[in-house]
Amino acid sequence: MGDTPPAPPKVRPRPGRVVLSSGLLGAMFLMATSAIGPGFITQTTTFTAQLGATFAFAILVSVLVDIAVQLNIWRVIGVADARAQDLANKVLPGAGYLLAALIVFGGLVFNVGNLAGTGLGLDAMTGLDPRLGAVLSALLAVVILGVRRLGVALDRILIVLGVAMIGLTLHVAVVSRPPVGEAVRQAVLPEQLGADVFLATVTIIGGTVGGYITYAGAHRLVESGQGGRDNVRAITRTSVTGIVVTGVMRVLLFLAILGVVTGGADLMAAANPAAEAFRQAAGEAGMRLFGMIMWAAAVSSVIGASYTSVSFVTSFHPWLERRRGLLVTVFIGVSLLILLLSGQAPGTLLILAGALNGVILPVGLGIMLWVAARRSRDLLGGYRYPRWLVAVGVLAWVLTAYMAANSLGGIAALWQ
Repeated sequence: MGDTPPAPPKVRPRPGRVVLSSGLLGAMFLMATSAIGPGFITQTTTFTAQLGATFAFAILVSVLVDIAVQLNIWRVIGVADARAQDLANKVLPGAGYLLAALIVFGGLVFNVGNLAGTGLGLDAMTGLDPRLGAVLSALLAVVILGVRRLGVALDRILIVLGVAMIGLTLHVAVVSRPPVGEAVRQAVLPEQLGADVFLATVTIIGGTVGGYITYAGAHRLVESGQGGRDNVRAITRTSVTGIVVTGVMRVLLFLAILGVVTGGADLMAAANPAAEAFRQAAGEAGMRLFGMIMWAAAVSSVIGASYTSVSFVTSFHPWLERRRGLLVTVFIGVSLLILLLSGQAPGTLLILAGALNGVILPVGLGIMLWVAARRSRDLLGGYRYPRWLVAVGVLAWVLTAYMAANSLGGIAALWQ
């Protein structure tokens, strides 16, 4: 396994021109495909079955909050042209190590679930034993991230996986014939706004920009040479587009499931509600489509979790940077070993990792906002950070801090 290829030269676009290079597109799809994993599919299916068309409101609110969070984190990291843990250590010595520890632990545990998802996807698609499918997918991820020549093609691989997932889900959404008009109406005028709707909203926010996910694309754009003040417009556009891509996938999956639910199917009685929804919509072919979507979502999330988690530690010492390929292999190998020894994705660890998502998000966002509001002259090279963007970020931080408080309660409950 070789080391990660050297970053290409920085793109310095002319003023007023927005250039979306392959590096920026790769960063966008790395973030989006990291968010679209097995948990994404399961959550969307469960909340659609429970809330029906009202879930459209939760999706709309979550997209707006996601944009506020990602706009700030990406702009600070991008303009500073530095990774999050390095900025955190400069603001508060030791904070970067804490943030890195949270990211790596959460990414490791989520990778267990992601690898389990690859096995389930290949099983539904080809009938391959899920354990063997997970092993083969892990090897593929190691090769993509570890081999020098394939590492150069990482951005294109992620784009292909992302487009494939959206295209396949669009097909099922059309076949299931969902009540689109009702979904649009309830997106702005929901019939119910109880605790279950709020729970759905905060859960999918954490699943889209929580934990390692929002840093995946931000670190990728820095490492591909797309950071700096001159690229701020491209960074902004890419960050928002990444959320939009994730939102489009969420909406299409929601509509596909909604069409089945409104047709009278009881998905929650099935062992695998998402797979059952696709079967109800398109028969045996639907099961194969589900397998393809699940595998693409899971393997791209394995790549995203592994890449981002390793990127949080390699800057601490040149020795670690030189052995990035080895670190990626170990990270994926440990995840696979946990999965194979447990026989399944360990439930308690997955719940714990989900709770940690709610803790990681406000910690990292708070540090980035502090850099933007108080340290822009030295850490952002004198860049004048927009006050309105700080204000929007603070509002998002208040919400994510509330989510963190709930997550801490959940963590404590696990050990009672």
